[in-house]
Amino acid sequence: MPDTPPVTFDDVRDAAARLSGVAHRTPVLRSRTLDELVGAEVFLKCENFQRVGAFKFRGAYNAISRLAPEQLAKGIAAYSSGNHAQAVALAARELGTTAVILMPEDTPVSKRDATAAYDAEIVTYDRYTGDRVAIGEAMAADRGLALIPPYEHPHVIAGQGTAALELIEEVGELDALVVPVGGGGLISGSATAAKGLRPSVRVVGVEPEAGDDTRRSLAAGHRVSIAIPRTIADGLAADTPGELTFSINQRLVDEIVVVADDEIRAAMRLAFERMKIVVEPSGATGIGALLAGRAGPVPPRVGVIISGGNIGAARFAELCGA
Repeated sequence: MPDTPPVTFDDVRDAAARLSGVAHRTPVLRSRTLDELVGAEVFLKCENFQRVGAFKFRGAYNAISRLAPEQLAKGIAAYSSGNHAQAVALAARELGTTAVILMPEDTPVSKRDATAAYDAEIVTYDRYTGDRVAIGEAMAADRGLALIPPYEHPHVIAGQGTAALELIEEVGELDALVVPVGGGGLISGSATAAKGLRPSVRVVGVEPEAGDDTRRSLAAGHRVSIAIPRTIADGLAADTPGELTFSINQRLVDEIVVVADDEIRAAMRLAFERMKIVVEPSGATGIGALLAGRAGPVPPRVGVIISGGNIGAARFAELCGA
């Protein structure tokens, strides 16, 4: 691995300055019930209250805002299962450009409709047979668009890290930070921020049980590919860690654990019934891991990033029996 990390703590600080007044500084919420169930003080960084309903706006805006004016004039391309799609669409609109988004055909309707509402053009593909990276790169090249990937980009990673930066700046000392893991952008940025502020903090990633590509990759010491996972946590349904994100996570992430879909549902219900907040399945994985005892002995003060809340009422009721 190279001696110079691809994303530094200073990069996260710089992203925070760029996002000031643009991204929401989302709330950190507490629940006595959750604390009692887990046996620790739990601090929830609620990115479900971020613009577009997920942390993704941070990275998308940080990356797009750095493009040259002539590239902004041509437009932006992205591929995403939903939250990055909305983030790129909104950031593009905020910065006076256009966006074309490649989305899986089975993307939840609420996420697809929200992306279209930000004036993006949507192109669909079959996530189980198509290579979204190849399709997205070809689409961007054909149209002369700047491709902003969901995690394999240093400015995207630095932007995502600002969520953890804000959390630790607000609550002070943390013993552990628990973060959802898909392609690895959020956890690599979060780990960069967390270790930069508190070198002793333990960074724990959470993947869906059916999609543990990052856990397998870290254990193997190299990137491992798995079958496209089928899980209710659609935002974490990655089959291979990103090359850039994996190089960071090898350095900074202490452990990866997994949660089952039923444990994710339980976490969604608790957040809704006890805290009155709506969390999408991907965003609930950190709470799910703590409730199910998946993260091992829990230290006294734990931060959890709730990555998003983009789920429609019908889908929430279907999953949680509401």
